[in-house]
Amino acid sequence: MPDWREFIHVLKRITPELIETMVVRYNILRTLRLYQPTGRRVLAAKLRLPERLVRGEVEFLNRQELIDKGLGGMFLTPGGETLLGQMHDFVREVRGLSDMEAQLQSVLGLQQVVVVPGNSDLDPGTKKEMGRAVGGYLRGNLAPGTVIAVAGGTTMAEVAEAVPERPVAEDVLVVPARGGLGEEVEIQANTIAAQLAKKLSVHYRLLHAPDNLSSETMASLLGEPQIKEVTGLIKKATILIHGIGAAEKMARRRGLDPGEWRRIKEQGAVGEAFGYYFDARGKIVHATPSIGLSLEDMKSTSHVLAVAGGESKAQAIIAVLSSGYQHVLVTDEAAGSRIMELLVGEEVPP
Repeated sequence: MPDWREFIHVLKRITPELIETMVVRYNILRTLRLYQPTGRRVLAAKLRLPERLVRGEVEFLNRQELIDKGLGGMFLTPGGETLLGQMHDFVREVRGLSDMEAQLQSVLGLQQVVVVPGNSDLDPGTKKEMGRAVGGYLRGNLAPGTVIAVAGGTTMAEVAEAVPERPVAEDVLVVPARGGLGEEVEIQANTIAAQLAKKLSVHYRLLHAPDNLSSETMASLLGEPQIKEVTGLIKKATILIHGIGAAEKMARRRGLDPGEWRRIKEQGAVGEAFGYYFDARGKIVHATPSIGLSLEDMKSTSHVLAVAGGESKAQAIIAVLSSGYQHVLVTDEAAGSRIMELLVGEEVPP
C-alpha cells in the first residue's frame, strides 16, 4: 500500500474531523465547477448542507482565493480549479472509490469500472461528473479513423454536455447508434452525436430515421442511399457509448402498449439498453426493431461503454451488464454501493 494511503488511514483514525472538513470543502469546489456561477443558498441546497455551514466554508475558501464572487454568484478561481484537480485522487481514496471500482470490475466481469462521487438520483450534477469521466476515457482511447457510436437518453445528453471541449485525434467520426424515438430532440441520439462531436472537434453524421418501424418500412428505408451509407458507418463503430434504463420506464418512453409491456414484464424484464430488454441474468426477453447498431454488431466493437448511475438503476445495470456485451462501466457511488449489496450482500465500506 502506498505511503499516502497509509497516511489517509492514520488521518481517519486520529483526526476524522479533518477528513470530514476536507471532503466538505472539496464538494463545495466540485459543485461550484458544475453549476457556476451560483449563489450560496442554491449551493447549500445542491450539497444538502445547512446554509450556515456553507456560508462559513465559502468565506474560508474565498480568503484562500479558491473561489470568487461576482454579480451572477460564486465561481472557481484558476487556483480553485487547480486545487480541485490536485485533490481528486486523494478524495477518491478517502471515499473508497478505488476499492469500489476494483470490486465492481471483479463481480461484473468488466475490463474497467469508473466510479464518480455522488448519487444521480438526488443530484443531476453527478451525471455531469460521469460525462467528464467519459471524456477522459475517450481521450485515452481515440486513434485516427475511430468511429464513435452514441445512443440517446437523458444520461447520454448530460454526458455530451459535460465532456470537456478538447480536440482529439484527427479523422474521428461520431454517429448515432440507432434511430430516434420521436421524443424531445435534446435527448435523441442525433442531437447527442452532434454535440459530442463538437466538444471533441471532430466530424459527425446523422441518421434521419425513427425507431419502432415495421419490418416492411425498415427494409424500404435501408435501401435509401443516405440511410445505407450512415448505417454502414455505424456498424464500423469501434467505440459505443450507451445508457441503461429501468425496463418499465423505457417501455413507457418507447410507447409500448400495456399488453406488450405486461408480456415483457412476465418474462422478467429488469433493464433496457438501445431497444433491448434484459432479465436479471442478462437474457434478452424483448427487442424493439431499429435501424442502426444491433447486439450482433457489438461483438466486433472494441470498446462498449455503459453509462448509468443512481441507486434506483442498480438492478437495471446488473441486468444489462450480465449480457456480457459491455467492457466498461461509468457509474456513480450510490449505484456502485447498491450493486455490491445486491451481488455480494454487502456495501463497500467508506
